[in-house]
Amino acid sequence: MSLYRPLTLAAALALLAGCATIPKPLEGTYTDISTTSAQQGGAGGTRVRWGGEIIKTEPGPQQTCFYLLSRPLDSQARPKAGNSGENQGRFVACRDGFYDPEVFVRGRELTVTGTLHGTVSQKVGEFDYAYPRVEADVVYLWPKRPVVVNYPPGFYDPFWGPGFGPYWGGYPYGYYPPRVIVVRPPPPPPPKK
Repeated sequence: MSLYRPLTLAAALALLAGCATIPKPLEGTYTDISTTSAQQGGAGGTRVRWGGEIIKTEPGPQQTCFYLLSRPLDSQARPKAGNSGENQGRFVACRDGFYDPEVFVRGRELTVTGTLHGTVSQKVGEFDYAYPRVEADVVYLWPKRPVVVNYPPGFYDPFWGPGFGPYWGGYPYGYYPPRVIVVRPPPPPPPKK
């Protein structure tokens, strides 16, 4: 058996695993219109796929409305992560039925597809904000992103260093030995007689 066969299979599997696909409910063709453009009006009846971070969830007697801070979508139609200032305004998406506000909590990522139906005016602080309204036919709640821990400077990994990984300047990469300076107070003066 040739060594190239397993390597080719491993490369093919890695390539397939790296492909990003849009979840089935979110597939389709949608108009590329931003929330700020929709605020101006004239886009009623347009089919959109928007996403963002939940600001609040308001269940009503017939439908639940999600107020979202809009974010651009990545190749999987998931709102882009981070707080890089890429928000695109706000919008509200309403869907028939009850959606639990304890599940659809503030900060969770949501992607919706649906039809634009004008704007809804709500207060943001003291400002009247015109939320573009989407009559949603799909509400897709994304799983929470895994937490990435960044260790503080000076963290030492015992398996990263000589014989295991980069080792420059006498110390493993990212590790600098702590320096502790101890200053002792002068001794008290002897008691006077």
